Amino acid sequence: MSRSRYSDHSASRLDVPSSYVDKKTGREKKDEESEANLKALQQSTTLYVGNLSFYTTEEQIMELFSKCGELKRIVMGLDRFTRTPCGFCFVEYYTHEDALDCMKYINQTKLDERVIRTDLDPGFKEGRQYGRGRSGGQVRDEYRDDYDPARGGYGRRVDR
Repeated sequence: MSRSRYSDHSASRLDVPSSYVDKKTGREKKDEESEANLKALQQSTTLYVGNLSFYTTEEQIMELFSKCGELKRIVMGLDRFTRTPCGFCFVEYYTHEDALDCMKYINQTKLDERVIRTDLDPGFKEGRQYGRGRSGGQVRDEYRDDYDPARGGYGRRVDR
C-alpha cells in the first residue's frame, strides 16, 4: 500500500497566535501573559478583522462572515475622536469551530476591493473598538505615505 503524497505534510494550526508583531508599539509579551493568551486563543470565538476599507459596512461584514457560521455580534472599529470606521472590526461567533472555519476560508479574501486579514482574538473587551493611533485611528495609517482612497486618503503622519 502506498502512502498518500500528502501524508508527510501537516497543516499549520489556526488556533495559535499569528506571527504578526506590531513593531511600532515596542511592547513584548511576558511568558505568563503569552501562555494565558495562547489558552484564550484555543477557545476563542472572536476574530480580529483588519485592512478593511473605511467604507465597509456592518451589513457587508455580516453577509460575508455569516457564510462560515452563526454570528453572535460584530463590533466595528472606530476612530477614537470622530467615531467613524477606521479599518478594522471584531467578529464574534458562537463556536470556536466556526471562527476557525472563517480563518480558513475568508482570510486573505477581498472585501470592498481590499484583501482582508483575519486573526483569532482572545476576546473583545469594551474600549478595544477604538483606534490606538495618536490621531484616533489606526497606528499603521499614521506611518503610511501612499494614497489609499479606501483608507481615507494619505496616511496621517503625526509628530512624535
